[in-house]
Amino acid sequence: KYGRVEKDDRTAQENTYKKTRELMDQFAEKFGTYICRELLNGCDLTTEEGQKSFKEKDMLNKICVPCVKRVVSILEEIIKNAQP
Repeated sequence: KYGRVEKDDRTAQENTYKKTRELMDQFAEKFGTYICRELLNGCDLTTEEGQKSFKEKDMLNKICVPCVKRVVSILEEIIKNAQP
């Protein structure tokens, strides 16, 4: 249904891009962005300082978990609405 089975199936590819954009737009509407570092208020997980801050501020539970839950919810709606 999504993606393409045949390498030249542009319709399937375009549909996948459309659904991906729909997911990203809905996510950004809720959280203001879909860029991880922006969601984490600039926390740089590539540094020890950033990793320490991430843990100390419990960002996994306060930011990441709600984001993942919202993505699942959005995807469920996209899939439900695509069913014939």
